[in-house]
Amino acid sequence: MRERGFNPRVAVRILPAPPIRTSIHDVAAVRYRRSMREVSLLGPRGHVFRAESPQTRRERMRGWRGRSTVGPDDALLLDRARSIHTFGMRFPISAVLLDRELVVRSVRPIRPGRLVLPRPGTRHVLECTEGVDLRPGDRLRIVGAD
Repeated sequence: MRERGFNPRVAVRILPAPPIRTSIHDVAAVRYRRSMREVSLLGPRGHVFRAESPQTRRERMRGWRGRSTVGPDDALLLDRARSIHTFGMRFPISAVLLDRELVVRSVRPIRPGRLVLPRPGTRHVLECTEGVDLRPGDRLRIVGAD
């Protein structure tokens, strides 16, 4: 007996298997990272940060949660943010609090599961890897945007 809709003359195309992700967190990180705007920031001592700047509310809420590591040149620039949290993160970061001209106000090391309260004069926050070479008074410049 033949099944309905089955035609033996039609070629069946077998698609390759999708790449295997190590965890659901890696899948979510790739999914949300695609639409973030990339900006290059030049530090005072010639260090260039590849900063991602979230454009939607969902991207801002997600941030770096779910990622297992970030590179030494990677950063997350949160425009118009005065405070951040590290709930759900797996690694410590440095939060660089910036004023409206991208001058560093303070650099704070933050462990996972912590909260940085709003500070006066803070307009933007740059999340970087722990131990970043930035000091209060340093000025960052935007050198390229994708």
